[in-house]
Amino acid sequence: MVAALLPALTGCAWLGAGPGPEEVARDFLNQLASGGTEAASRLTDDPDAAKKVLDQVRGALNPTGVSLSLDEVREQDGDQPTATGAFTARWDLGHGRVWNYQGEVGLRTGERGWQVRWAPSVVHPRLGNAQIIALRELTPDIAPVLDRDGVPLLSAENVVSVLLNRAKAGDLGQVSAALAGALARFDASITAESISAGAAGTADGTDYLVVSLREADYQQVKPAIYDLPGVRFTTQRRLLGADRDFGSQVLPALRATAEQRTEGRAGFQINTVNTGTGETVDELHAEPARPAEALTTTLSQPVQAAAEAAVDPATQPAALVAMRASTGELLAVAQNAPADQQGALALSGRFPPGSTFKIATTVAALEAGLATGDSPQPCPGATVIANRRIPNDNEFDKGTIPLRTAFALSCNTTFAQLAANLPETALTEAAAKLGLGVDFVVTGATTVTGSVPPAGDVVERAEDGFGQGKVLASPFGMALVAATVAAGTMPTPTLLRGQTTQVSARPQAIAPAILDQVRQMMRDVVTDGTARILADLPDVAGKTGTAQFGDGSNAHGWFVGYRGDVAVAVLLVGSGTSGPAVEAASRFLHALP
Repeated sequence: MVAALLPALTGCAWLGAGPGPEEVARDFLNQLASGGTEAASRLTDDPDAAKKVLDQVRGALNPTGVSLSLDEVREQDGDQPTATGAFTARWDLGHGRVWNYQGEVGLRTGERGWQVRWAPSVVHPRLGNAQIIALRELTPDIAPVLDRDGVPLLSAENVVSVLLNRAKAGDLGQVSAALAGALARFDASITAESISAGAAGTADGTDYLVVSLREADYQQVKPAIYDLPGVRFTTQRRLLGADRDFGSQVLPALRATAEQRTEGRAGFQINTVNTGTGETVDELHAEPARPAEALTTTLSQPVQAAAEAAVDPATQPAALVAMRASTGELLAVAQNAPADQQGALALSGRFPPGSTFKIATTVAALEAGLATGDSPQPCPGATVIANRRIPNDNEFDKGTIPLRTAFALSCNTTFAQLAANLPETALTEAAAKLGLGVDFVVTGATTVTGSVPPAGDVVERAEDGFGQGKVLASPFGMALVAATVAAGTMPTPTLLRGQTTQVSARPQAIAPAILDQVRQMMRDVVTDGTARILADLPDVAGKTGTAQFGDGSNAHGWFVGYRGDVAVAVLLVGSGTSGPAVEAASRFLHALP
């Protein structure tokens, strides 16, 4: 609602003819408030000049509502009577931005009776001749993204975009060559040919984005590119990490979350500007931007660095997830470049977990009373279940051995037979107690733990028992499995401090006596089994896994385990064996601070 308010009239019309000064002032303010600049300007003694200024002011401020309240009118007698109207202005600029001030309207008599004596100061007392009003948004700096100890993972920096307009470039090939010569050091894909082709493919009148550079990088090449024809530059603030590849699978989403936190926090400034020079003359009003609070994550910069150093040497796609077992706080999410090309493998990739799933099979078998850690179990080189022949790796045969030894040596035949003897939902239920198959809505990340469907068919159940069949898991899901074993209960994963995670269901806890046996078996894997390269670390326990896929001629490699309160899962896609995954885990666990 637009309004101009007027108290009871107190004066009289000059010489008793036409509207008095109060009515003219009221009408002028009403018209200006409602956007009727044409009608408002006709009430002045200089309609053309008035309309130009009034249009500029309303265009610059683009108000959603204006209230101009006439407070009083004071008349001055004389040969040519004059009057002054005091008013209160309230400009609603939207998004919670309001500009209030006191103003005055001068009036005089003329051939057409009372008129507003035009001057730009009618709009605002400090708006002078040859000046315009400008509204400037004050954007809050993007708050940094911090690790759990306050170390910046992402900080606001200037980013300079290098833009090329082919119509203004003149010799496009020559300009492209000059740009490529300066910029290829930052991106090897930038060539004279790629720049020319990109610029040629833009619509008429539009610019081609050649590259975006950090401020420091831009300053290095500025002397070589600043004066090139057709090239211009824009600068904006962005959240950047020290290394563009650091945290590639988790920081982009956190960057978007941090940038969203600035919405609705902008300030504004209203200035008078000299129309000739474009320089600011006076600040009429300002409300500062309200900075957003830093986004504090559960990540640990040194743990993330250790995770990335662990997976980077791998030639196959590699992913690693580490979390604090007692709390579920994510400490690191790392992938190497080949993995990044395949997507978010660490948090939401789904792969057969291979023998790492024997952790769940062991829990199910112990809960069902089929075995204990020390009970003797057959470990033949191969076994047949309902016409399905299931072999061990290279068909190694250990005869009858304790379950803990079969676990340490990763006997497929032992766990296939145990799974075959379980009810069809037993593996599903045991896996859920470990977190596998549970859905989480983690603020700041998209996660998938995996899936363990009930297996009514005995062959499918036997294959599930050693992590083949239809069982699927992500590194995130398997890290949660390790965390549950280490902590004694399934933790709730989180990524941002102060944010809660939604859980689809909270399964029953596993009996402490059963987890004690599983922990010992996982320690045996390190001391006497398939992960002996970790044996020098006294507080490490784990499980290796090799998971065939496709036609069975290749396999993924896994390691799942924990060191103290840090749970970890490592996946190497198509590595053939678990060896490279164990090596990556060793690099990580040995580097933990």
